[in-house]
Amino acid sequence: MAKFVFELEALLRQRLHAEREQMARVAEIERERLALESEIRSCQRSIVQEKQDLAERLGTERRDGPHAVDLRAVRVQANASLHLIGKAQRAVIRLKGVHSRLDAARLELLDRTTKRRAIELLKEKRYEQWKREQARREQAEQDDQTVMRHGRRASA
Repeated sequence: MAKFVFELEALLRQRLHAEREQMARVAEIERERLALESEIRSCQRSIVQEKQDLAERLGTERRDGPHAVDLRAVRVQANASLHLIGKAQRAVIRLKGVHSRLDAARLELLDRTTKRRAIELLKEKRYEQWKREQARREQAEQDDQTVMRHGRRASA
């Protein structure tokens, strides 16, 4: 029996390879995005904690009466909070860039997937045509055998 051979199989393999490479790029950018989001969440938690610590240091009333505020410690606490806010803002700016790169990478992946799928559809179409041709040939061969068998019986 004949074997189906797709003449564009090398192109299909090349497009599949290109698609997988792009998937790896998208995954890499996605990991970068997740890391930045984690960094931002961590900064936000730290900022909240720093603000709570600052509020505690600034509290002038205690249950046991008024107390002195250590301004040096308050300044250090405020600077730490400002540092975290700046770090979070820089991470947000980097995240915006990562989102832009991720969107572009996803569009490229979609393009490569579409190109690969077009070749796959062509392969499927050609395979179906080949199967129909094989079935037609087999039917013609059976018809010939039947005619030859009938001719032998008629001549005998």
